[in-house]
Amino acid sequence: MLLTVGRVVRPHGVHGEVVVEVRTDEPEDRYVVGAELTTEDSSGAPGRLTVAACRPHQGRLIVAFEGIGDRDAADSLRGVLLQVDSARVAPPSDPEEFHDHQLVGLAVVTPDGERVGEVARIDHAPAADLLVVERPGGRTALVPFVTALVPEVDVDDGRIVVDPPPGLLDL
Repeated sequence: MLLTVGRVVRPHGVHGEVVVEVRTDEPEDRYVVGAELTTEDSSGAPGRLTVAACRPHQGRLIVAFEGIGDRDAADSLRGVLLQVDSARVAPPSDPEEFHDHQLVGLAVVTPDGERVGEVARIDHAPAADLLVVERPGGRTALVPFVTALVPEVDVDDGRIVVDPPPGLLDL
């Protein structure tokens, strides 16, 4: 599974550098010199880029890629998604921390074992992350990913236990 770790926003300067909008909690691991990133442009065409240099700039990164030497080449990358293979991403060292891709697809059950859906994605909201649960019949429910409502996550067993207050799953 490919994980998006950034998106090329625009060229920066005349030497082929680009501004990257970071979409990972670990940019220091993804944007090191020599790191290979899989790319996907707006048409879905795949490719590869290798990081030649990287530095922070106003909450984003300025990245130089091997083989991209001028502004025109950099401009051709505008909008390109930068991705890594999830198999190359080490699991978090904290047992209470999870990568999004570890949770997507897990069954969502109540403490009684009643299946209420499946995790479709994780939305990162300002107050708390939200589990987007695909419910039977195609509806979705948003469950704040906090211990009070999500007391158990068992990635190996493929399930998440939720203990929602009445009506939360029906919103």
